[in-house]
Amino acid sequence: MINPAPPPSCRQSPTDAREASITAWALAAGTGDPEAVEHFVRALHRDVRTYVTFLGADPQSADDLTQETFLRALGSLHRFEGRSSARTWLLSIARRAVVDSIRRDSARPRTAATDDWQSAAERAQPRDLPGFDDGIALADLLATLPDERREAFVLTQMLGLRYAEAADVSACPTGTVRSRVARARTSLIEWLAEAERPAPATPAV
Repeated sequence: MINPAPPPSCRQSPTDAREASITAWALAAGTGDPEAVEHFVRALHRDVRTYVTFLGADPQSADDLTQETFLRALGSLHRFEGRSSARTWLLSIARRAVVDSIRRDSARPRTAATDDWQSAAERAQPRDLPGFDDGIALADLLATLPDERREAFVLTQMLGLRYAEAADVSACPTGTVRSRVARARTSLIEWLAEAERPAPATPAV
C-alpha cells in the first residue's frame, strides 16, 4: 500500500506538492509496492523521454533510453532515501544512461552518417510554448545551442527544475547552470528575432 505524502502546507506550491507526492511514490516503490511503482513511472515518463531526446546523441533510441533509465531506477529504488527529489534523482540516472549510450555508440562502427536528432526532437516537442509562435519550432532553435546550454535550458525552462536541482543533475555548480540558461535565452531570443525579420525586398527589374 502506498504511504501517502504528508498533507501540503498552506505555503506549499502545487509544484512542491507534486514533487513531494512523486518522492513519496518512489520511497514506497522502493519497499516493493507495485501501485507506487506504477504511479512513479507514469508521473515521470514524459519528463525522462523529453530529457533524453534533447540530450541524447541518438534520439531515435529515445524510447530505449527512457526504458533503460527506469530499469536502472527501479533496480536502485531500494537505495533511494529521499534526500533529493525523486525527479532530480531519476534525471541524474537518465543522464548517465545517455552518456553510457554515447560511449557505446562511439565504440562501434557507424552504419550511417545521418543524424536525425533534430527531427526526432521536433516531433517530441509541443509547439504551444510561450514566445515561440509563428511556426518557429523550439527544437530547431535548441539544436543550434551548445550541448551544455541546451541541457540547462531543457532542465529548467521545459522540465521546470530549480537551478539547484538542475545543477545536481548536471553535476556542476548552480551558478554555472544560471549562466548557461542566461546565455541560451540570449541566443534563442537573437535567433528568433533573426528568423522573424522580414527578408529584404528584391528590387524590381
